[in-house]
Amino acid sequence: MSQRAVLLVNLGSPDSPSVPDVRRYLREFLGDERVLDLPAPARWLLLEGIILRTRPKNSAHAYASVWTTEGSPLIAMSQKVQRDLAATLGADTPVYLAMRYGSPSIAQVVGQLVADGVQEVLLFPQYPHYAMSSWETVVVRVMEEVARQAPALGVTTVQPFYEDADYIEALHAVAAPHLAKGYDHLLFSYHGLPVRHMRKADSSHAHCMTVTDCCNSCSPAHATCYRAQCFATTRAFVKRAGLEPAKYSVSFQSRLVGEPWLEPFTDKEFERLPKAGVKNILVMCPAFVTDCLETLEEIAGRGRDSFIAAGGVKFLQIPCLNDHPAFIDFLAKRTQRWLNRA
Repeated sequence: MSQRAVLLVNLGSPDSPSVPDVRRYLREFLGDERVLDLPAPARWLLLEGIILRTRPKNSAHAYASVWTTEGSPLIAMSQKVQRDLAATLGADTPVYLAMRYGSPSIAQVVGQLVADGVQEVLLFPQYPHYAMSSWETVVVRVMEEVARQAPALGVTTVQPFYEDADYIEALHAVAAPHLAKGYDHLLFSYHGLPVRHMRKADSSHAHCMTVTDCCNSCSPAHATCYRAQCFATTRAFVKRAGLEPAKYSVSFQSRLVGEPWLEPFTDKEFERLPKAGVKNILVMCPAFVTDCLETLEEIAGRGRDSFIAAGGVKFLQIPCLNDHPAFIDFLAKRTQRWLNRA
């Protein structure tokens, strides 16, 4: 077995759309202190006393609506990406796949790396943008398991790639055929985060969501600012695609009630845009490299229904990067760069 390998890590999924499996998954996911970043007692009370009493049933219904004969769409597609990247890199650089929540777990896969004799690994979180509830929690969890199981294992981590030229090119390769067919408006829908997370990630505690137009004011805080990085991805894509300013906008999806979240909200935009004359809309979700519950059910399902009910006529969620050859090429190029330096 090769001494060097790649480890892809994505979000994860329940084992099935059954209520018990969804409850088990949500307990692990929402129990993460970087997702629900409350003091442990408050997090336990919220999770066990409220969320897990009601949400699993609703979420199970949502998962069932996107489940395939291969199982979870996120897991099945992530495995396809793993196979395609492995075929591109060749036998000398094996590719492993783990999920932050659910199976295959990070602990299991780190154990497999050790058993296979891997000495150096390229950790490739499948998140283009930094957030403590996505990119950071993956890196922290992997390093915890490495420290526990394999302290001698060398780990190189791919940093958020939100404006990497090859990543933007891959986004454009997927979107271009749909853009060419004509549309009224392109909505960039990014996953939402609490405003509190923006301020918490700002080490200066004096820029994010504090300075006027903070995302367009140059600052070291942008290195860990999810919102600024989302806007950077949008600007880079717009430049590559040659979009007119009036033809696109940005919104944020998947919020929880109870505190301020990033705005504008995607679901509210689906209600507003038809009234503003947008009848033919395209929606991109660049924060996700793989189609999942948040794109297939929340956007292409409920989002489409809301848009049509509000007076829209045509709705299309542009697929995520998934296993598009341009995305595999991006992953391979970043890996090759590491191999050449190692």
